[in-house]
Amino acid sequence: MIDRIHLSILNEIDRKGTLTAAAQALCLTQPALTHTMKKLESSIGTRLWQKDGRGLRLTRSGRYLLEVSRKILPQFAQAEKMLEQYAQGKRGMLCIGMECHPCYRWFSTIVAKYLTQWTDVELDVKQEFQFDGIQALLDFEIDLLITPDPVKTKNLSFTPLFEYEHVLAVPQSHSLAQRDHILAEDLLDQVLITYPVPLERLDIFTRCLIPAQCRPQHHKTIETTDIILQMVASGRGITALPRWLVEDSQERFGLKAVPIGPGGIWKEISAGIRDQDSTTDYIQGFIALAG
Repeated sequence: MIDRIHLSILNEIDRKGTLTAAAQALCLTQPALTHTMKKLESSIGTRLWQKDGRGLRLTRSGRYLLEVSRKILPQFAQAEKMLEQYAQGKRGMLCIGMECHPCYRWFSTIVAKYLTQWTDVELDVKQEFQFDGIQALLDFEIDLLITPDPVKTKNLSFTPLFEYEHVLAVPQSHSLAQRDHILAEDLLDQVLITYPVPLERLDIFTRCLIPAQCRPQHHKTIETTDIILQMVASGRGITALPRWLVEDSQERFGLKAVPIGPGGIWKEISAGIRDQDSTTDYIQGFIALAG
């Protein structure tokens, strides 16, 4: 009764706002689109949208079906990718989501080894700053999530990969460079540079500044790790990154890693997968290499 085209139409109407734009996006004529949806409405006995000026407004039933489409359409797309890989004589596709933005240097070494060992598996990586990795796993948009913030979630399992210390990165000539550790109060007159993610995902805020009710003098966001490091090296601010990344960059950028708080801030990178994929050999193969 409900076909994929119905879900696609609702999804495009929500994105585009009009029947004409939705029909163009789906390579349909507007009469064909309207006829298809009226036939569905007749079958299910309820309206899915109403006219609202020049646009459209989804009914309660339409909004429900739209939410269904957002969950199911990515699964269709993933299934098509997998079948295409099988048709080409390949095992499948491993799509990885990254929530650890500074981890790319580490990740690239794992990828190189993985591609050598699993020659019949294609690899795709999704990294976005406004990215809900847990939901992406549940919605089948990705197959494996690399994250420093695993969340206990039904139908998902997380495997710890490695532990690291989150430190302050400052120029070697900075006034804080020779400290045994820094406190939140030491950042009150500083320019703090971070990735453009919500504060609740930034450990320098959640585990240092916010508990002490402190704020840096200025908070600046930059997307690229190398640009962040260059800004710090030129004295334009300070940042918080994994110790291994700061120490790897010491020679190039002249930086110093300083612990945050008396005991430091310690984190753990984990790999999350769906429980139903726990026996998939090429997924477990990646976790084994990464751990």
